[in-house]
Amino acid sequence: MSNETVEDTVNALDDLLDQERGALLVGDLDRIARTLDLKQSLIDRLNALDVADRSSLAALNAKVMRNQSLLNSALEGIRAVTRRLATMRRIRSSLDIYDAQGKKNEIALTPNRSVEKRA
Repeated sequence: MSNETVEDTVNALDDLLDQERGALLVGDLDRIARTLDLKQSLIDRLNALDVADRSSLAALNAKVMRNQSLLNSALEGIRAVTRRLATMRRIRSSLDIYDAQGKKNEIALTPNRSVEKRA
């Protein structure tokens, strides 16, 4: 394959990694998911090519690592929100109290869903 093909693939992956970073920074997870197949395809093409210019690959690797760090942070944020929402649901359905001896007890709360109308 020609060097132009290698250069085109490197440039395409470089642009895609910049787009992915932008999507990560604004939290556009749909756009990240849509670019995953193209990113994998470009990486596979690079792996199949004989790339003489290792410096361009080092720059791409740095961008991949940067984006992976951003993605890991985004996933941890999503996990934190999930944990917080689960805690909020648990708080609405029960109340933890402690007796005089310090023993924890849970009281299940059932919301009163009936409405009484008086005239």
